[in-house]
Amino acid sequence: MKRFYKDVSIVDGALLLDGRGVKTPARAVLALPSPALAAAIAEEWRGQGEVIDPRAMPFTGIANAAIDIVTPDIAAFVAPLAAYAETDLLCYRADGPSELVEEEALSWDPLLDWARRRYDVHFALASGILHVAQPAATVTRLVEALSAQSPFALAALSKLITIGGSLVAALALAERAIDTEAAFAATHLDELWQARMWGEDALAAQTREARRIDFVAAARFLYLLG
Repeated sequence: MKRFYKDVSIVDGALLLDGRGVKTPARAVLALPSPALAAAIAEEWRGQGEVIDPRAMPFTGIANAAIDIVTPDIAAFVAPLAAYAETDLLCYRADGPSELVEEEALSWDPLLDWARRRYDVHFALASGILHVAQPAATVTRLVEALSAQSPFALAALSKLITIGGSLVAALALAERAIDTEAAFAATHLDELWQARMWGEDALAAQTREARRIDFVAAARFLYLLG
């Protein structure tokens, strides 16, 4: 739709356009939990041209999801994300070539070691694509850590988990145990390795870059929560 406002402001955490409160798609008040996030979302709206482009407002989209989708039923939102505790990317290792096996170990072992220390858990590793069951206590602890997050954090973590395929990497990002670019590279290690070995496909590179942009936006959203 065309831009219909001139002034963007924040009052008591709520976004105002020409003095009027903005509503989410479900007609709730778009109120933000931190001044930093509110300021970033206000900048998204100020930066719109003559036509509003939702794709240029990732923080607004995540905030809308937090309010409209996560908050009404947190347990239902967490359920599909909790499944990644059983199938975390970092636990599934290549069985060759040796160079890839070594790169995975160098990149992924520190993240699993962090999770072991942070949550007092153990992981079962597998080679190839065959499923390996994780210890029940590990699944419980990781799901508890996820469920303890606020609705706004969960909305951002959802993107990080589904893009990266790793609940552990997403939790590490949330606790600043790894930086954003390193986390994206770790969760796309196999794809990046294949590109280096056999050459980059232009469409695959474009798709990965789109995922990276979404991943970075979700991570920054988390950090703006304070």
